[in-house]
Amino acid sequence: MSKARFLVIRGGAIGDFIMTLPAIGALRERWPEAHIEILGYPHIIELAHRRYYADEIRSIEARAMAGFFVPNGELDQELVAYFASFHVVVSYLYDPDEIFAANIRRCGVRQYLACSPRVSNIPAAEHYCRPLESLAVYVTNPCPRVFPNEADRAAADRLLGAWGKERLALVHPGSGSPRKNWPVEKFATLARWLTEQLGYRVLVLEGEADYDVARQLERQIASLPVQWVRGLRLVEVAAVMERCRLYVGNDSGPTHLAAAAGAPTVAIFGPVSSAVWRPRGAHVRVVAMQDGDEELVRQAARELTATASSAT
Repeated sequence: MSKARFLVIRGGAIGDFIMTLPAIGALRERWPEAHIEILGYPHIIELAHRRYYADEIRSIEARAMAGFFVPNGELDQELVAYFASFHVVVSYLYDPDEIFAANIRRCGVRQYLACSPRVSNIPAAEHYCRPLESLAVYVTNPCPRVFPNEADRAAADRLLGAWGKERLALVHPGSGSPRKNWPVEKFATLARWLTEQLGYRVLVLEGEADYDVARQLERQIASLPVQWVRGLRLVEVAAVMERCRLYVGNDSGPTHLAAAAGAPTVAIFGPVSSAVWRPRGAHVRVVAMQDGDEELVRQAARELTATASSAT
């Protein structure tokens, strides 16, 4: 019998993908010798490429994919053969009219499993695992993990330099929405406290969408010896995160990434955040934005620091 071939289709943002990793990991665990591919946004799904989960990845943004989103669309024959080569296709695309599903089935796919990307009232990681029960795959207490490789870690070493031997704390002041952001002045106060009271070397993560908030923070902590983490691929950011003894950030993709990388994580969730999207793990503490939340964040940081110290 030929090796089983699975294709997982996953669009969405960083956090969406990370919350889907337990489902992909369940496929890998159930069929360890299977060939698993992921179709999605390359800069995100690279987190899984030959890093435990996926043997290969492919971009969903290819021009030839357009026909698959049109009713009875003209399908690229190379992609028809590609989809037909898989025994099981698991799709997390939003496809309410089942247009994409119908076109995939036209390719002769053996088994197509449609999974809603829209989470309802259970934690997102559990939601994304539930459809696999039709394959007799059951997941209890799913917790996302990422596995940087040696090349990723070498990139982290180059960035950190001598700081790589220090006690590191990483903060990320941005998110996908200003409404989710903890005030910059509170991040500045936190950075000073981490440096002066807890003895951390503070790193600041700046993503592509964080320019304005990062510049505000930069002005407020100009006197601190901080190092900026910018211009890295996600897999390299994950390698930096796994070296950190503490991460503090908003409700954002990088916060999910930090938790998945195993960094002790303080996630600050605002009024628009949903409990179903909270990062998971014993090394994660979630703090709600509210009056007096500065002390709650410090308390969570102290608790995680004490837990990490007792474990070493």
